[in-house]
Amino acid sequence: MTPRRFALTPGEPAGIGPDLCLLLAQHTQPHPLIAIASRDLLVERAAQLALSVRLLAVTPDAWPDAPAPAGCLYVWDTPLRAAVEPGQLDPANAAYVLETLTRAAQGCVNGDFAGMITAPVHKGVINEAGIAFSGHTEFLAELTHSAQVVMLLATRGLRVALVTTHLPLKEVAAAITAERLERVARILHADLVSKFGIAAPRILVCGLNPHAGEGGHLGREEIDVIEPTLERLRSDGLNLIGPLPADTLFTPKYLEHCDAVLAMYHDQGLPVLKYKGFGAAVNVTLGLPIIRTSVDHGTALDLAGSGKIDTGSLQVALETAYQMAESR
Repeated sequence: MTPRRFALTPGEPAGIGPDLCLLLAQHTQPHPLIAIASRDLLVERAAQLALSVRLLAVTPDAWPDAPAPAGCLYVWDTPLRAAVEPGQLDPANAAYVLETLTRAAQGCVNGDFAGMITAPVHKGVINEAGIAFSGHTEFLAELTHSAQVVMLLATRGLRVALVTTHLPLKEVAAAITAERLERVARILHADLVSKFGIAAPRILVCGLNPHAGEGGHLGREEIDVIEPTLERLRSDGLNLIGPLPADTLFTPKYLEHCDAVLAMYHDQGLPVLKYKGFGAAVNVTLGLPIIRTSVDHGTALDLAGSGKIDTGSLQVALETAYQMAESR
């Protein structure tokens, strides 16, 4: 079988994304991996890191069908808008960052790539350039015309999806509506089947309140919204267990036989996952018509060009994208 091609975007050029791409090239990947990046940037960063990497130019007119050898990296050259100094943000390169993402996503949509793997971007500097940007997830949802997307983080032995993501805590309860919970649960179930190859996913659902509301004494969201929605979804064949108290759900008794956890808000589920697998976790965007995985860390501007970084999360993101493509 011909290996599938995957797109790799280096994210913020002043961060560690370019370093990660170059370090990754030291080893052969099982599939052709195309870095959508500035060739000049990679040449400069390789020199700063004292890495010997042969950059192999590719274009949509001549995609490779075999993985690059160790020490080589396929590059679809995407020009910078301004020179880059490691660790120094420059709004002039915001358009470059978005161009790499657009090329990767459109390549996935048209079938050139089986999936895309993203290194971290810096939301602030893109907004400073006058471009409204709230993150990879929202950008890719708009580009692919996806009505609802779901953030899922995974590490070996645990997957956690979120009903709400980057909201102030005081806004979370109002955001957990029956409609939102149903959409997120259906997307999570469907993508566990279609992208992870799990025939009958078993999903544990957290309650919102301490002790899952304790019968209404600590909040009524479980009684009024969560439980009725889960019951309706169960009647459609979804295997949803809960709502369960979050403080006891994340224990071996429950996690041993589940395929994913659905948490109500960001800091309910992600601290547990990051404690278990920080540096070896992956961010997956569900609900898209394409496969997109990402690292679980930020741009680390202070480490760019230093050589003092770990490729663990990027390697897990790659492996996850490969496995998802196989499952499809």
